[in-house]
This record gives sequence, C-alpha cells and structure tokens, in this order.
Amino acid sequence: MRLHRNLCFAVIDGLNNIFNDGEYADKVIQKLLKRDKRWGSRDRSFIAETTYDIVRWKRLYAKIADVKEPFDRDNLWRLFAVWATLKGIRLPDWKYFENTPTRKIKGRFDELSKIRKYRDSIPDWIDEVGLAELGEDLWTKEIAMQNVLADVILRVNTLKTTKKELQQRLQSEDIETEFLDGYPSALKLKERANVFKTTAFKDGWFEVQDASSQLVAEFLNVEPGMKVVDTCAGAGGKTLHIAALMQNKGQVIAMDIYESKLRKLKTRAKRNGVHNFDMRVLDSTKPIKKLYDKADRVLIDAPCSGLGVLRRNPDAKWKLEPEFLDRIRVTQQDVLQKYSRMVKPGGKLVYATCSVLPSENQEQVDKFLTSEFGKDFTFVKDNKVLAHQSGFDGFYMALLEKKK
Repeated sequence: MRLHRNLCFAVIDGLNNIFNDGEYADKVIQKLLKRDKRWGSRDRSFIAETTYDIVRWKRLYAKIADVKEPFDRDNLWRLFAVWATLKGIRLPDWKYFENTPTRKIKGRFDELSKIRKYRDSIPDWIDEVGLAELGEDLWTKEIAMQNVLADVILRVNTLKTTKKELQQRLQSEDIETEFLDGYPSALKLKERANVFKTTAFKDGWFEVQDASSQLVAEFLNVEPGMKVVDTCAGAGGKTLHIAALMQNKGQVIAMDIYESKLRKLKTRAKRNGVHNFDMRVLDSTKPIKKLYDKADRVLIDAPCSGLGVLRRNPDAKWKLEPEFLDRIRVTQQDVLQKYSRMVKPGGKLVYATCSVLPSENQEQVDKFLTSEFGKDFTFVKDNKVLAHQSGFDGFYMALLEKKK
C-alpha cells in the first residue's frame, strides 16, 4: 500500500479532534469524509478504517511509541507510524517518519501482546471491572472480540419486502449478502459497502442494525393490535422493528428524553412506511403516569456502559469513567422502577442493555424483582449474548411478566 499525503493528513486531523478535543469518532469521520469530493470509496475507506484502528489501539500504540496524552501532532504521527509498521506498510520519506525504529516497534508489540490491558488496548479500570464480573476466561475472550471489526448487518423491513427480495435487489446493485441462522430478519454483507446510497435503502427496504440488537424486539413477543411502549427509543431502531413485527397494527409509543432523537425516528418511520406509532418526549412524569397499567408490552432498552458494543464505538472506552458506571447503575434501576408501572396485568416487560456486565444486567433484574413494584412481576427468561460466542454485539435481555 502506498500512503497518500492528503489522506494521512485527514487521519491526523481526525485523531486530534477525537483525542484532544473530545469529539466522537463517528461524527469526526463523517466530517472528514466531506473534506474532498474527489476522494473515491477506497480513499474514504482508508480514512475511516485507519482512524478507527488507531483509536481502537490507542493505548497499545502509545506505549509502543512511548508517547503520552495530550498528543501533539508529532506524537500523532508517531502513533500513525506504529500503525503503518504493524500493518506492514512501507513508510514514505516524509519528515514525520524520520528515525522511525521499525524493528523496535515490532519487538515492543510482541512484548506488550503478553499483557491483556495493552494487547486489547483498554484502561486499567475497565480491565479490572471486566475481570471481577466475568472472570479471567470469559473476559479475556470477550474483550479480545470487542477489538474485531464488526460486520455490517441489515434488518429487512418486512412491511415492504422479504429477505429474499432484498437480497436480490442489493445484488443488482453489486452488494452481496447472506442469511444468518437464528436471525429471521437479518442479512449480513459479505464485503463492506456504503448501503445508504442504495435505492433499496432510500425506498425503506432495510435498516442497518446489528444481529444481537435485532433479538430484542423479537424477545418482546408482540402481536398486531397491541399497545407497546419503547421507553428509551432514541432514534428508533427497535421501535421500527416492533412496528414491523406488529404489521403496522395497534400502537407503538416511542418515548425519549431527547426530542432531537425522536425527530430522527419520525424521518426514519416515513421512509419505512411505519404509521402505527406515536412519540412522547419525557420532559415530565405525565406521559408515564397516563400509561400506568395500560401497555401490553414495555421495552426498557436502558442506558448503559456500552461495553458490549466497543467494536462499533472504540472511542467510548477512552471516554468512559468509573464514576459513570456507578451513576448508570442507579439510572438503570430508576427507569426499571418508573417505566415498569406502564405494564398492564398479564402484560410483559423486556429490560435490555448493550453491556456484558452482570451488574448492569441480571443483577439489576434481581434487585428490581425484590422491590415494591418489582414484586408484581415474575421472571420468565433472559438471554446473555456475548460477542465472542455469537460473533455479534454483546447484549442482555430479560423478559418479565406482570401478575394478573
């Protein structure tokens, strides 16, 4: 591979925004890719994948390069040199790469790869939490998988088409996919591609949604005609899936504290042909109280640490702090207590997170079931999805039923 100066500069600028300015990696990369209209798909892929790679392996590369934060531009070039050397890319004769110790880089990599916190490039505190909650064997396998680039998974919109029809249509646009056993609505891309430019996407035939995430709406066991509440809907990926499973019949109520996210859901719903949904901004307790004992199904896709989806959001591990984990556990129990009251007798509740930590998952459910409101519920089943076992995102979901 030959390195091109303007593409490398874009990567360095992006790393500066992410590491030094605290910006989110996905937003930075979106901005970078608009910098030069002449860049083709390979150029854009290089910028996105290289930036994500260096973000993912920041701790390991910084240790090898012997640099510390905050990184000045010379230090960022050193990180880049480590990345290129380990990828087997010949460094050009640029001033940024003068005196790069290629042999030392490879030797240091071999040495540091024996230590998990460097090998898997994670902060000490996350390594300690994962080890304490999952144990040596599970945590070692799980955190290693969180550094593997995630596949692109599509969820077919069954309101408009079928998996087979979508597969054929994408094939006509030179995008090859395959079915996934155990995931009724999923198609996996055989090679990465920009699916958002396809006519199939513009016509609302699919959404991009990881296979594990697709399990959550299925876990609710919804039926057409029900009243279903998605309490932490965000931009509505699971809301749209629920609506499709309900065949656009009944009512899906999407709630969130952020009106801006619900506006995105409105746009997506129009493209998807979903019309059996309403939106509620949670700016007070009124929207919740109005639904006490009225919902057939309630989904609590709770805010969490996101430790099950680090391979999609590698910068999250550098932004997370131990104090956040303490606060989010309090929030999780709080939303369980508040939102569970919307379930009617005989109705069902699903509590879900994209975390692999028991303290955010089954321990929260156990605590809820012994509480005043939780005593009205019985535990039905749960699903602990680990990335190294499934090949997809780490997730947790528990199904509870309210006593009649």
